[in-house]
Amino acid sequence: MTVGTVRERAAHLGPERRRPQVLDAALAVVMEHGVAAVTIGAVAKQLKVTRPVVYSCFPDRVELIRALLERELGLLLNDAIEALPYGKADADETVFVEGFQALLRTVARRPYSWRLVMSADPDPAVADHFRNGRAVLVAKVSRRLAPTLQRWGTVDADKKLPVLVEQFVSSCEAAVRTLLHDDGKAWTPDTLGAFIGAATYRAFRTA
Repeated sequence: MTVGTVRERAAHLGPERRRPQVLDAALAVVMEHGVAAVTIGAVAKQLKVTRPVVYSCFPDRVELIRALLERELGLLLNDAIEALPYGKADADETVFVEGFQALLRTVARRPYSWRLVMSADPDPAVADHFRNGRAVLVAKVSRRLAPTLQRWGTVDADKKLPVLVEQFVSSCEAAVRTLLHDDGKAWTPDTLGAFIGAATYRAFRTA
């Protein structure tokens, strides 16, 4: 298929049908060059269409990046929340280990999406969305961890909960960044999950 044919087909798609393709192309740019490289021109080049085709879906790069981040955050938050079964009031070390392992398997399945949302230096245009995504995860973890602390009989559980939740989410972030940085050299999702899960359980159980 020629570039001209691709452009002709793209021109016949309405903006709503094109948007997923544009976002996929933007993610491909992120994978290769990082968030800062996402521009209307770069995405158009990746998709092999003209800039007006991309502009018909998003008015500027800020809205494009926001839409991409919102899509990827939604997918990854669902994966992360489902992978962390800490709503179990009788959670033991196995539950923590299996939860971290499940989380890290989702990272291994979608590494570039995780690199996007876990960027240590997010694009200023989308910094608020990074913070909002973390806030959603903190709220979910709080609701799931509270019954466990009560069941364990943790002293001053209500007072300690916000601190432990922050520690827990930070442990998740550290685990994800370690796996992404390591790239399979020293850790797998299962070995890293077992190590961090066990360490987190011990810290929480004696809090």
